[in-house]
Amino acid sequence: MTEDRPAWARRMATERAARDWSQRDAVRALRAHAREELPADESLIRQWKRWESGQLPNDFYRPLIAALFGTVTHAIFPAPARRNGGQEILAASGMETLEIVSRLNRSDVDTATLDALRITTDRLCSEYPFLPSAQLLIEGRQWLRRVVELHSKSLTLAQHREVLALSGWLALLVGCAEYDSGARHAAESTRRAALSLATEADHAEVAGWAHEMRAWFALTTGDYRGVIAAAQAGAEVAAHHGVAVQLAGQEAKAWARLGDRRQVEVALDKGRRLLEGMPHPENLDNHFVVDPAKFDFYAMDCYRLVGEDRIARTLAEEVLRTGTDFDGSERAPMRNAEARVTLGVTAAREGDLEQALTMGRLALAGERQSVPSLIMTSRELAAEVRKRYPSEPAAQDYLGHLRDLGAAVPGFLPQ
Repeated sequence: MTEDRPAWARRMATERAARDWSQRDAVRALRAHAREELPADESLIRQWKRWESGQLPNDFYRPLIAALFGTVTHAIFPAPARRNGGQEILAASGMETLEIVSRLNRSDVDTATLDALRITTDRLCSEYPFLPSAQLLIEGRQWLRRVVELHSKSLTLAQHREVLALSGWLALLVGCAEYDSGARHAAESTRRAALSLATEADHAEVAGWAHEMRAWFALTTGDYRGVIAAAQAGAEVAAHHGVAVQLAGQEAKAWARLGDRRQVEVALDKGRRLLEGMPHPENLDNHFVVDPAKFDFYAMDCYRLVGEDRIARTLAEEVLRTGTDFDGSERAPMRNAEARVTLGVTAAREGDLEQALTMGRLALAGERQSVPSLIMTSRELAAEVRKRYPSEPAAQDYLGHLRDLGAAVPGFLPQ
């Protein structure tokens, strides 16, 4: 087999190898995910060989293969999707920022203005993975203030609910940027404001993300039971929205840190089934959209924690592949950073200190960081390095670098 095979074909072979499966083992395991009788083993093995060589499985087999490896169809077999750049979104609205602001100063609000605000909000949420937190905070707060001021205008009932929902989305975005910057108390206040706006607007999806933020905050501060409570509360209000998948992912991460492998699998499978049944999202850049590749990111974290190093490494490499464009620019820098930490942890466990520290330093070097999340995962690498290489000068340098980063964010010092 050559390396010009499609990425999905290479992944099938890598996932199988990570589980120490022969092709015969794989097709036998595949049967457990099929509701109807599959061809005989020999026939199915020949088919599997063709798939790993690059022949695309049909619509019947693709979801079975995804389920076999604990992921969703479009994570392995990507579907084409529209990606919204800032210029595309602004072009769609037909308005520049100055014109939108001018319209907001009128006594009433028309449909075109609300459309432009909706598109601008989507643009800001799509810039979350790339824009520095300080800049995102400035822009997000400016637009949140402008939208909130619309409540004093003459609005229809439908417009009032729309303005509440837009205010909720912007509050969620601002809260995320605040937390990324280490402003924990401000982030919690903003999260509560978003939940209040969602309740007033009867907007389940915004409410679900407000609960998800609570789960994220709890996860990064070590309150794992709090994660589970927040995830379950969010799932109750937003069971049919994409956020329910992320809530399941956060719950799985908490169970992994509590050491309950069975509950990890239950939570991951719940999220996988939910995501498999949802339509493929149009805008993969929006922070409040759960794309199929994100599910591999959740699972990577969990498998690293439960000690399934080969599977965790396979998923980390997949996260890096999908999070990096052909020109080497990073499409998902924060996910990529955590994937590098995972590669560092698995390297440390395998006795490769140099690779472990290289990955650890690369993770800390990114310009776009969620500092609490990065410190949480880096703490796990630090624990492996401290345990296995206590007297190595290079290891001490890395631990010192991590301590310096943690010192800048009160409450997040590595253990």
